[in-house]
Order: sequence, then C-alpha cells, then structure tokens
Amino acid sequence: MSDISREVNGPLDNVEAPTGHGGEPHDGRRGSFLVAGGILLSRVAGLVREMTIAGFLGVGGTADVFKAAMRIPNLLQNLLGEGVLSASFIPVYSRLLEKDEREANQLAGTILGLLLIVMTAVVSIGMIFAGPLARVITPGFSGQNLELATTLLRIVFPAIAFLVLSAFCTGILNSHRRFFLSYASPVMWNATQIAFLVTAGIMGMTTVGLAHALAWGVLVGSVLEVTIQVPTVRRLTAGARLSADYRSPDARDVLRRFAPVALGRGVIQILIYVELVLASLLAAGGISALTYGQVLYLLPISLFGMAVAAAELPELARLGQAGHAAIKQRLHLGRERIVFYVAFTAAIYIFDGDIIVAALLQRGQFTAADTMLVWFVLATFALGLLGTTQSRLLQNVLYALDQPTTVARISVARVVLAAGLGALFMFPLDRFIIVGSQIRQISPIAFHPLPLYLRNIPDGPPHLGVVGLALGAALSSWIEYRLLKGAIERRIGPLPAISRGARWSLAAALVVGVASMGLRMAFDGLPPLVTAVVVGVPTGLAYLAITGVAAVPESVALLHRLRRLFPVRGSSKR
Repeated sequence: MSDISREVNGPLDNVEAPTGHGGEPHDGRRGSFLVAGGILLSRVAGLVREMTIAGFLGVGGTADVFKAAMRIPNLLQNLLGEGVLSASFIPVYSRLLEKDEREANQLAGTILGLLLIVMTAVVSIGMIFAGPLARVITPGFSGQNLELATTLLRIVFPAIAFLVLSAFCTGILNSHRRFFLSYASPVMWNATQIAFLVTAGIMGMTTVGLAHALAWGVLVGSVLEVTIQVPTVRRLTAGARLSADYRSPDARDVLRRFAPVALGRGVIQILIYVELVLASLLAAGGISALTYGQVLYLLPISLFGMAVAAAELPELARLGQAGHAAIKQRLHLGRERIVFYVAFTAAIYIFDGDIIVAALLQRGQFTAADTMLVWFVLATFALGLLGTTQSRLLQNVLYALDQPTTVARISVARVVLAAGLGALFMFPLDRFIIVGSQIRQISPIAFHPLPLYLRNIPDGPPHLGVVGLALGAALSSWIEYRLLKGAIERRIGPLPAISRGARWSLAAALVVGVASMGLRMAFDGLPPLVTAVVVGVPTGLAYLAITGVAAVPESVALLHRLRRLFPVRGSSKR
C-alpha cells in the first residue's frame, strides 16, 4: 500500500487496492499522472493557441464573434462526447471487459454506429439552421457581427462529429487504461488552428479573414485529432462490428444513463453557454475577456480535477454498489491529490493572475487594461476552483453507485443558481471601466444593460460586467460540491474529514500566495514573462518545500519523482 493510503484513518486502513482488467492491481496515482501528462500537453497547446489568437485579434468585436461561434460546437461536443459519453459508456464497457471481451467489443460497435447516425443528423441541422442558431446564442449581436457568426458556425459545425468520435475513442482507450494518447490527441487540434492563423496573418488577411482561417483550422484539426487515435482503438476492439441495434441490454444501459449524465457532466459547458448569452448583453469585449479567463480557469480543472476523476472512473465502476469501503478510500485519496495541486493554482491565480495573463497574452492587440480585466475574471473564477474540481470526482462516485439522475438534478440547480447570480451582479458591474490602473464608474448602478452607445464604443475601455458572471459561477460551484457530498453520504455513510495533508496544502498555498505579493514588488518593472518566472518559480518551490516538510503525501511523492528524474551527483541507492 502506498504512503498516501496509510494516511486514511478508520476502517479504510485495511482495504486492499482494487484490481483491474486481467486481475492486475491499478495504481490510481499512476493513472492520474498519465492523464495529467496528456492533458498538460493539450492545455499547453491550447494556451499557445489562445496567445496566438490574442495577438492577432485581441479583446474586441471580431474576437467576440469567433469565440461565440465556437460555443455551440463546444457545447454539443461536450454534451454528446467528452466526459458525458465517457461517464455513460465507460462504466458499462469496463464491466463487460471484466466478463467477456467479445460482448464489450459488440457494445463498442453498437455505440459507434448510433453515434454516427446521431452526428450526421446534428451536423446537417446545424449547418441548415446556422442563422437562427447564431441569433439564439448571441442575442446582443446584429449586422456584420451576426453575419460573420453565421458563416463561422457553418464552417465549424462538421467538426462536432469528429470531436464526438474522438470522445468515443477516449472512452475505449481509458477503459483499457491507455490514458496518455486520448488526452494528448487534442494537441493536433490546437496545433492546426495555430498553423492556419499564423499562415493567414503572414498573408496579411483582415481580422475577418483571420477568423475564417481559424474556423477552417478547427475543422481540419478535429479530423486529425480522431485520426491519430483510430489505429490503437481498432487494435483494442478487434472483432467489433458496426451496428445500430440499441435493443441489447448493454446498449440500453448506456442509453439510459446518457440523458442524466449529459446534464450532470455537461454542467460546466451548459453554464459556459448561459454565460455567453448573458455576456452578449454586456459591453464589447466581454465575451472574449470571459473566454480568455475561462481558458486559464479550466486548465487546473482539466489537468487535476479531470485527471484524477478520469483515472478513477473505470475503477469506481468496477467497485460499484458492493465496494462502499473501497470507494471511500479512493475518494479520500483522490480529493487529497486534487487539493494539493489546485490550492496552489487558485492562490497563484488570485494573487498573481495579472502576471500570468500578461506573460501569456499581453502582446499585439491585447493591452495592459485587457490584462487587468482578464485577471479580475480569472481571480474570481479561482474562488470556486476547489469546489469545481472536487465535484468532478464526487460525480464519478454517484455514477459508480448508479445515481446519474441525482447528479443531473444537482447540476441543473448549479446552472440556474450561477445564471441567476451572474445576471444579478453583471449589469451593475458593467457600469465600471478600467482606465489605466484605475477603476471608474461611468453611470448609476442599474440592473439592466447599458445603452448601446456606451456598450459598443470601438476600442473603448474594458468594462467589469463580465466579473459578475465569474462571481456567480464561483459561488454556485461550492453549493454544487456540498449537495454532491451530501448525496454520497446518504448512500454510503459519512466521508472521511479533510485530511492533515489537505489542511497543510491549503495553509501553504495561502502563505506563499501572500508572500508572492512582496516578491513581485521587488521585481516591479521587468517584462511580464521575466516577472512570471522570477516570481512563479520561487513561489512554487516554497509551496513544495512547506508541504514536503509537513509530509503531505502528494508532495512527498512528487519530490520522490523529481529526485528520480534529476538525481544528485554522488548519491547512491541503498
């Protein structure tokens, strides 16, 4: 048993590590690191993509239109694929792998056949009705912006089919514990967009032409993303035959889970869509500022929350209703891993987010005032990071306990609450603008949109309305976490209290976050990228040192890995 397992108190101490397909023990931490490694490559590529977009389009009208046009494809991709397909398909497929690989392959062929039929219909409808869809998702758009949004939607809609097929491949690969490839494959998607945009920029295209190039990059990149996964998936599902027979008990089990899982797993994407609709009613630049902030906000959710949750889902599914004690253990260890990584990230976003945003995005059309606005959005989102990341793991427990409807109800409550709170805060905050390093009020507080002449000023100062949406999302994430935790405890009993290691992680994150403010003052005036390095590196090392001295299990494990990667000269193994 690992060092971290010994930290669990009470009746969980003697629970054996679960075994997986073929009877081999499965190390949850190893799976998490493989997922995290793949996601890290993907997210780094995504950050480079956003840096490129920010440099060419900045925060403004054309950037708003492109970001808005991508929302519907992203929403459908996540509702029909990604975590939704995985959470409904993996539990059934993983259990079949334990019993009969032939039946598992038959299920894979059936689900793939059904997906192809559904996606053909979805893409056809989307391309035909792109105009009405553009009006629905961006009620604040009109004229040329609305026309551009419609054109971009028609270009990117076919990409949905390929991205959903990529999610299907992810489900197969994860069930066979091939974690890295499925989460690294989006690197191809991001790299293609970067290549198309840079090429268009070199050719001297207008901002509208750049947006068109980006949209074509999305489509071509989605084809390449699924293509690199197909050979491995075909080997793992040898003998599977394409079918659309949904009448088999296993296929019906997957389909029965799909609708409630779509509501539960897709909550973040549904919330992002609702935020988009609301942001279109704010001053120009609100949508793009929100999106840039969300890219950084979603990074730790994907890198740590999804990494742990994705690695645990097949194992929790194998444990099912009969493994309450083992589920508690895996949940306890998973939550401790999440807190260790996310607490530090949240602190950096809150205290030093402007340095990060400036280092990554502040160039070309992206100004210092834009940096401040995106930092405010990011810091506000960060207040709910721990709640959101832990909720992903708690949702998986309820899926393993065959409670997808419970997750769906809680997720709907979160979306409604986040939208209500966001709408309440955003219009009053939209009356405040950023001028230099100061915040000024331009109109009396009110709970309705600003007049058009104040909202659509070309190259006008950034407005703070979008921060209200981030605040609504942060508050609702903690309510969702508490509701999920209560639902689990009603079914398997009280969960272990927050561990000593998690408490030390939280305390260390707060200490180094506050200390970093003094450190950045000492290096004031340096270029943003240099400042990010000279502040970020010592802060990270200080966090690792504090948690290491406190014997936080995740810190000890990470330091052990670092020592193996970078051995000290003269040291010898005993």
